[in-house]
Amino acid sequence: MTHILAIDQGTTSTRAILFDADMQVTATAQEEFEQHFPASGWVEHDASDLWTTTAATCRGVIEKAGIGADAIDAIGITNQRETVVVWEKDTGRAIHKAIVWQDRRTSEICQQLKSDGHESMVTAKTGLLLDPYFSGTKLKWILDNVDGARDRARNGELLFGTVDTFLIWKLTGGASHVTDATNACRTLLYDIHKGRWSTTIAELLDIPLEMLPEVRDCASDFGMTRPDLFGREIPILGVAGDQQAAAIGQACFRPGMLKSTYGTGCFALLNTGDTAVASENRLLTTIAYQFDGTPTYCLEGSIFIAGAVVQWLRDGLKIIREAKETQPLAEKADENQDVVLVPAFTGLGAPYWNADCRGAIFGLTRNSGPAEFAKAALESVGYQTRDLLEAMQADWSEGEAQTLRVDGGMSASDWAMQFLSDIIGAKVDRPKVLETTALGVAWLAGSRAGLYPDMDGFADRWRIDKTFHPDMDDRTRASKYDRWQRAVQATMGV
Repeated sequence: MTHILAIDQGTTSTRAILFDADMQVTATAQEEFEQHFPASGWVEHDASDLWTTTAATCRGVIEKAGIGADAIDAIGITNQRETVVVWEKDTGRAIHKAIVWQDRRTSEICQQLKSDGHESMVTAKTGLLLDPYFSGTKLKWILDNVDGARDRARNGELLFGTVDTFLIWKLTGGASHVTDATNACRTLLYDIHKGRWSTTIAELLDIPLEMLPEVRDCASDFGMTRPDLFGREIPILGVAGDQQAAAIGQACFRPGMLKSTYGTGCFALLNTGDTAVASENRLLTTIAYQFDGTPTYCLEGSIFIAGAVVQWLRDGLKIIREAKETQPLAEKADENQDVVLVPAFTGLGAPYWNADCRGAIFGLTRNSGPAEFAKAALESVGYQTRDLLEAMQADWSEGEAQTLRVDGGMSASDWAMQFLSDIIGAKVDRPKVLETTALGVAWLAGSRAGLYPDMDGFADRWRIDKTFHPDMDDRTRASKYDRWQRAVQATMGV
């Protein structure tokens, strides 16, 4: 039986998942890697960790499944977006640790660019805002701070890539320096309307175009793996950034379809079809996927801290040992306490985009304890999701509130998903296959290889595991959300 190998390179771990000819998971391998925090608000990865965990999990999952490389038709790659790697073309050695999407070190650069009046131009071309979140200013920082880097880049000695590009380069032995449209559009350097790198923005940030990768469709020929890695060459046929891959895995192919993924952060995408909707509510206009050179656009809202708030309960406060303990703990919380946690540990994302504020807790009493903290942590994800959905409806209204399709680790929590349904006042559908990010790129690669069905056939096979219906009265919903909004304003010092 033939398989598709999906590589899911995330913020805290790397996974390799094998899907069989029926798009069912055959085996999974996963490895965590170290996070580096050299200063407040700075987040880095060792690029070599990204590569070694990728190679190890791919070999591990093949061994676990008991198959040979000849049983793998193709590889699909999905990845943490916006994270920046710069490496030497000759050696593959990164010249600086990878700067992670969460990193806020370029806040001053972004503020200066705003003050100089450049944000409207950047937004018009890229659909993005001038925020440290995106790759462009991270790349500028590396070129500014590593001796000789900019000159070496101009001389063709250095290459830039988001994580997908770096992994493809390593997998192919340096034969392919490529990316796909969904990753390119998150760099702050890509014109989403013209479908090419923006020379205007590259010049503004003093970034040599010579170091940027070639941009391709999501389902395309990205190169062949080195034969020594897995025993034979395997084609890489599908690539998408993690959030777009999740939207694909959720079969959000029609305008108006909406998904939200709960991983380290939370990311909601609304398919807007062939229209690049310019947001008036500080959402992002971005590319959902691209086939045959034609992009499909979406509105995206990004929350920096979702599943990471549960990690904070575990690693920071040490009130839980495992993430699964959060739900039973929250169920024990005192209903008369209304503790609100604003998890702005690395600033606030959409629709606020405040890079400088930090987390805060409101409503504490002498009796507040682990249960109330756990409840407030889970509720914070629901509140932030509502912030995103309200902004989306204001930008692109199609009448009634739509069903929200959810995925990611936190979506497995019935308690969290029920609160989400309650606070947004709409149905929430959780699919049978929660590995939607990996499934999305597996389908991209598998359809390109001729193993999997076309878009319509894939959408027909999408199945619901559980639907959550709102069970909160309107008055309570409004009161709780008003309290959240006041907490956010106080956190930002407004």
